[in-house]
Amino acid sequence: DSMRNAGIFSGDVMVVDRALEPKNNAVVLAVLNGEFTVKRIQKKDDALYLKPENENFQTIKISEEMNFMVWGVVTHVIHKL
Repeated sequence: DSMRNAGIFSGDVMVVDRALEPKNNAVVLAVLNGEFTVKRIQKKDDALYLKPENENFQTIKISEEMNFMVWGVVTHVIHKL
């Protein structure tokens, strides 16, 4: 539900391009502390954030203590009918 306002819903299929360099505000598939998550990546004032597209979820500030990696950039989403 964290990306519903971006049009990404549970059960959707995503196309993720691992060759693309993530740009500011891109939707990415990331690994955070061993778990996959889909969020919008934002850089502000030399800090990196993972921002959900749902007001019920909080933005995550990435710190050096976290195990973080961008796995790829989401380029397409396929919805079930």
